[in-house]
Amino acid sequence: MASRPGSRLTQAAIFIRETFWVFALGAILAYLFFMVLGAFDPGDAAGVTIAVVILALLWILHAWAGRRRAKDTRDPRLVEARERRGF
Repeated sequence: MASRPGSRLTQAAIFIRETFWVFALGAILAYLFFMVLGAFDPGDAAGVTIAVVILALLWILHAWAGRRRAKDTRDPRLVEARERRGF
């Protein structure tokens, strides 16, 4: 993911941020995997369950915000040219 002009984040900061979200998704999926296998009862691990639910909500918010940002990255000249061609 390239930084936008005027963005104060360095490439290293962007890499660290995206790596965090990948590991967060991995933790969420690992929790769900072991829960489905029956390795633990979510009620017995209430603290972990709450933490994973909060992390999942944050990840959903992050993904939603990323989609909104991605829509704004199209070059208006390309959009105009595409509309002019009719497809």
